[in-house]
Formats: sequence, structure tokens, C-alpha cells
Amino acid sequence: MRRFPPATTQVNAMWDDRYNRPDYFYGKQPNDFVRQVCPQIPRGKILCLAEGEGRNAVYLAQQGYRVTAVDASEVGIAKAQRLAAEHGVPLQTLVADLAEFEIQPQSWDGIVSIFCHLPPPLRAQIHQRVVEGLRPGGVFVLEAYTPAQLTFKTGGPPTADLMMDWPTLQQELAGLTFKIGQELERDIHEGIGHRGRSAVVQVLAVKP
Repeated sequence: MRRFPPATTQVNAMWDDRYNRPDYFYGKQPNDFVRQVCPQIPRGKILCLAEGEGRNAVYLAQQGYRVTAVDASEVGIAKAQRLAAEHGVPLQTLVADLAEFEIQPQSWDGIVSIFCHLPPPLRAQIHQRVVEGLRPGGVFVLEAYTPAQLTFKTGGPPTADLMMDWPTLQQELAGLTFKIGQELERDIHEGIGHRGRSAVVQVLAVKP
């Protein structure tokens, strides 16, 4: 396990506390959208951002990808390693604050961001790094809550500014070609963390 500069103490402690439980807060099964679009991700190196306890990274490793999972929570990353061992798949893990984490240009065949909710200035920076970090033909996969999620209260951050919408993502991910870009409502059942009707935005985009 490699470590980068620590995340903000308060935020890191919150996620450590959330993951410090015998079960998996968001379950062990992959996100539905990741499962749906997985066949469209080129074979090769995959980076999973804010991967938490590892459910999506382990699923992708099971499909034969070489996966790196990064998260600010050391507790979450330790559980990701245990989940990978449980399934007998290799998984590289990094403990890092995304504000400090460098995405090397043209290094990844796929980058996955599932419910990675950040302050807007940092989110825009990360998305610019995502565009630069993909190799030609590489794919970016994102699912996040929209501000409409505040009416459902079935998961996600407590304020609208930490959520995303399709028009904003189009701007932040300029340079990618969008194969899927949509806002929708769907039922999400991921552990105890996401339960019920939800308002999300989904993106599948390719680096030309």
C-alpha cells in the first residue's frame, strides 16, 4: 500500500469512521452503472478514484483489468485489500488525498469515478486531470448524485454544491467524446449507504 499526503483531517476521520465496521458500508457488489458499461472499457490499466472499500475496483480486477484504487481513507483501502484477497485478484491500492494525487498524463485506459463528491473547484481540477490522464481511446466512467437527490435523501452529500449535473460535467470534461451523458432517477441498493430512489448523472466518455 502506497501513501501520499493525508487528506483533510476532519474529512479523513469521517470516512475512516464510516468504513470502520465489520460489514461494507456500500456493500461488496459493484455499482450498477460500472457493471453495465464495463464491456466498453478498453483492456488495460484502470484507475478508480475515491474507491472506498473497493467494490468496483475488485469487480474490474475480476474482469481482467489491472486496477489501481485510490482513496483518502486508510480504513477503506485496507478493506479493499481484504475484498481483493477474498476474491483472489490483484489490486494496487493508494492512500491519497485527491487534491494532492497526480494523475499521470496519457497513462490510463480507463478511469472510474463513482459517487466521488468534491468541492466544485477541486472537482473541476480532478476532471481536467482525468481528461489528460486517459490514453487515446481510454474511457471515463462516472456516476454521481444531482442536486435533485436532496429530495430523496437516500444517500450522498448533504448539500447541492457537492453534487453534479450534466451541463457542468460537459464543461469540466471538455476534450472527451460523450457516449452516455444523462440525468435520471433510478433505484440504488448499495449496502446501507445507498438505499432507494435516487437522482443521478451518468457519464461514459472516450478520449479521442
